[in-house]
Amino acid sequence: MNLETLKSQLPEYGKDTKLNLGGLERIESLTKQQLYGAMLASAAACRNAEVLRAVDNAAKPHLDENARKAALTAASLMAMNNVYYRFLHLVSDKEYGKLPAQLRMQAMANPGVDKLDFELWSLAVSAINGCGMCMDSHEQNLRKHGATREAVQAVVRVAAVIHATVATLEAEAALSANVASA
Repeated sequence: MNLETLKSQLPEYGKDTKLNLGGLERIESLTKQQLYGAMLASAAACRNAEVLRAVDNAAKPHLDENARKAALTAASLMAMNNVYYRFLHLVSDKEYGKLPAQLRMQAMANPGVDKLDFELWSLAVSAINGCGMCMDSHEQNLRKHGATREAVQAVVRVAAVIHATVATLEAEAALSANVASA
């Protein structure tokens, strides 16, 4: 499974998603490691095995094992952090924010790749998971570490396109199953 196969599976109503998926590899504001790490972290966050395998295959020439592990670590950590910090952000009782989180996040301090890359991948996953507090924190850290607005925007575009790919493929599968059962 590869990205071309994914694109070929997108239905006609997903034409824009197909075009956007094809355009990801032409993003110039990210290094290849940043781009493919963001794609991999986003695919892991979307929890679709077929898309994750296709993106992982596409990423292999561009990510060494440390970068691959770090992208997957970003997805794993943000799966936890985005739930916790979204709760803190949305609940009206702000006293919860004064309590210690008591969540182990050691990998954030030493992710095994450049901190900028890890922050980009964490931002992509946080965008998919909809945690405003986390998105704001990662965007601020990225800007402090010299990331351009174009790079920040690009990584969120990557997340959006991977998410749309999953949503469209899953919608098509559900519709096909509905037709088959009728």
